[in-house]
This record gives sequence, C-alpha cells and structure tokens, in this order.
Amino acid sequence: MDDQARPRPLAPVPAEVPAGPTAEELMVRVAKGDERAFELLYDQLAGPIFGLVRRIVRDAAQSEEVAQEVLVELWRTATRYAPERGSALNWAMTLAHRRAVDRVRSARASTEREQKATFEAARGRPFDEVAESVTARLERSQVRRCLSFLTDLQRESVLLAYYQGYTYREVAEVLSTPQGTIKTRLRDGLIRLRDCLGVTA
Repeated sequence: MDDQARPRPLAPVPAEVPAGPTAEELMVRVAKGDERAFELLYDQLAGPIFGLVRRIVRDAAQSEEVAQEVLVELWRTATRYAPERGSALNWAMTLAHRRAVDRVRSARASTEREQKATFEAARGRPFDEVAESVTARLERSQVRRCLSFLTDLQRESVLLAYYQGYTYREVAEVLSTPQGTIKTRLRDGLIRLRDCLGVTA
C-alpha cells in the first residue's frame, strides 16, 4: 500500500484543562482569610482594576498606587461581599471607580489650595499700597482714563514701572533720568491716579 494512502494516526486530543475558581468563589475564600485565594483573585482582577483607574486618574504612578489600595481594600472588606448582589468583578470595579474619583478630587483640591496659597503669598509681598489698590480693585478702562490726566513724564514712568515691571533703576536708565527724579515722578503720578480713581491708600 502506498504510504500516502495509509491513514495518518490521529493527533491526541488534549485533555481539557479544568477551569480555575471564579472570582466569586475566591472572594468567599478570601473572606475566610485564605491568602492563596487572594493571590488568585489578585491575578484575575489587578488588570481590569488598573485599566479603569488609569482611564480616570491618567497618571501612571498614581494609578498603580490607587489600584493597590483597591486590592488591599478587597482583602480587608471581603466579608462584605454578597454574591447575590452582583459579580465580584463589578464589586471590585465599583470600589476602583470610587477610589479613582476620590484621588482626582483630592488632587484637584490640593492644586486649588496651592494656587490660593501662592496667590495669598503674592498679595502679601511688600510693594506700594496705592499701586496695589489701583491694579487690584479697579477696571482697566478706569485706569486708562485716569492715566490720561498724568503728565507725559509721569505716565511714562508709571507705565514702565507698574505695567512693564521695570525697577526704579531700569526706568531711570530707559528715560536717561536720575533715580531720584523717577521716584518723585512715580510718587506724584500714583497720587494723581489714586485721587482720580477715588482709591484710599
């Protein structure tokens, strides 16, 4: 008989791999303090939990931190899990979502506190109180209107010092004028502005 005509031996059928325990079964065992069950549960849920947290938190390092917190919370609160209320995955993802949102809110609140502290610190910096009143309390249009009442020299000095950030020395150099004269112009100019705008020093 031709070799090609001979029937080929059938390949052995692989034995069916027994399915591992479900997340629900593992949660029940974890609730009893089974550490091995928690390791298996960790393997099943760590990926989905991290994926959800990363979509909300964005930052990779913080996402890993939050995911770890969620997994630790699963270990600590496993006794509260009730299979009849839903799957272990859904329960874990609910915890993950809550933790991730809390982290984002906390980070946002922290940023706002820092910005407020920076703003307060900036307000506390020592500089001319009249200039602070002018720039902090009044509309730009009012300031522009009152600037027109200054002399050309006063207006030039005020604009350089308070709107372009020049120091007395730099204003003096730009205008080729002694520093003492610049200080006098600025003082007189700011007094005129204050009176025009009705600001009390």
